[in-house]
Amino acid sequence: MMELRKFSARSTGLAGVAGRWVGLVLLGCLAVTGCKSGGGEDPVMRLSAEEAFEQGKSLMENKKYRQAVEYLEHAFEIAPNSVTGREALLMAADSLYLDGGTANFIKAEAKYRDFQNRFPTSERADYVQLQIANCLTEQVLKPDRDQTATRKALVAFYDLLRVYPTSESAVQAQEGIGDLKRRLADHEYMVGRYNYKRRLYAAAESRFSTMLEEYPGYLEQDKVLYMLGRSQMKQTHVGDAEETFFRLEKEYPDSSFTRKIPKLPDIPPEVEELAEVVDEEPAESAEEDSEAEEDSEAEEDSGAEEDSGAEEDS
Repeated sequence: MMELRKFSARSTGLAGVAGRWVGLVLLGCLAVTGCKSGGGEDPVMRLSAEEAFEQGKSLMENKKYRQAVEYLEHAFEIAPNSVTGREALLMAADSLYLDGGTANFIKAEAKYRDFQNRFPTSERADYVQLQIANCLTEQVLKPDRDQTATRKALVAFYDLLRVYPTSESAVQAQEGIGDLKRRLADHEYMVGRYNYKRRLYAAAESRFSTMLEEYPGYLEQDKVLYMLGRSQMKQTHVGDAEETFFRLEKEYPDSSFTRKIPKLPDIPPEVEELAEVVDEEPAESAEEDSEAEEDSEAEEDSGAEEDSGAEEDS
């Protein structure tokens, strides 16, 4: 009887284990089946280009830019050469741009350039060039950082003015150029100040001089002139500093930087002595030449008298 009970218990245990294994296998099969059936039911992939475009357009209007990109990209991929596909590509780029963020600006720029390459004669070509410049502008770093993106954006805006000078986008391009130039000027000033603080006065002077030449419309030229004059003073370029400060006083009489103009140092004694020596040298040479001429004339007169006396004696 005991053996029968033991056997029955073992059988029950084996049946339980087998049952659990069967259940796991069935769950696994159901999971695989579910994955397969779910993967084939992507609502976007089932849409035509026109349907996907309309859905993406609707999402854009509701400012759901991230979701819109998926529909618009699908519309373009299945009909890239159609009117719908062309519009979908441009709207996908716009959605990425409007969604914002550095990664999206990079993706948007790539899509705008793709549109530009595929459809160079499009009536939206000027807008696309403007958006390329705007995408680069959004990637610009602070003035104290690398300004590579700033210069690229500046080139893109200039390309717009060069290729589409009469476009409505030209006005925005001009505004963008002004903003970017101010940023580059701020960068130059910060580098100049950094050099000045590190006592690299020649480098600082070069930066400030470049600013005055390349960015004449910079709104804070008074502070640039002030720092340029200070850099020149530190190098004992007193004449240059005097000229710079005179310009500052003349052009910006009410500026706070004009009131800060330091008293120019006197010319060092050794410089004065050198100047006196340089001034005296030509005078000494002139005196020597004059004395030589007098001696020569005296010799000639003496010679002439001797000849005359000889003739009389004869």
